[in-house]
Amino acid sequence: MPPPGSTTGVAADPGQAPRADAGRELPDPAPLATNLARCVFEILAGAREIEQIARWVTDDVYRHLLKRVVLATRARSARGESPQRPSFTVGTVRITEPDTGVAEAVVVIHGRARSRAVALRLESFGSRWRATAVHVL
Repeated sequence: MPPPGSTTGVAADPGQAPRADAGRELPDPAPLATNLARCVFEILAGAREIEQIARWVTDDVYRHLLKRVVLATRARSARGESPQRPSFTVGTVRITEPDTGVAEAVVVIHGRARSRAVALRLESFGSRWRATAVHVL
């Protein structure tokens, strides 16, 4: 145990516990952010099952997306539409890392009628990233 007042090599906020995985090497978050944004769009369109991203999101994110999927399914049913794979391209991807083991990303998705943004917060989970917040704007 280090003496009081000494540092252990990991800078931390006084009010925040040091992260156990702060020293691990994490992969580039850009591919995950891009693929998650693409998957979220397809899930909301009904072209992909939400279970396919369960490993990459927290339980809270999963429940939030599940609610949105139910609402989108009801809306399509009320309009008499069937699920279709959306046609879109991935535009700009911006990533910032405000803290060790945290990455925040915005992915712009260009559809036929309009462009939308998907905001993601990724946090380290072992040696990989996991989305702790996903918002479609």
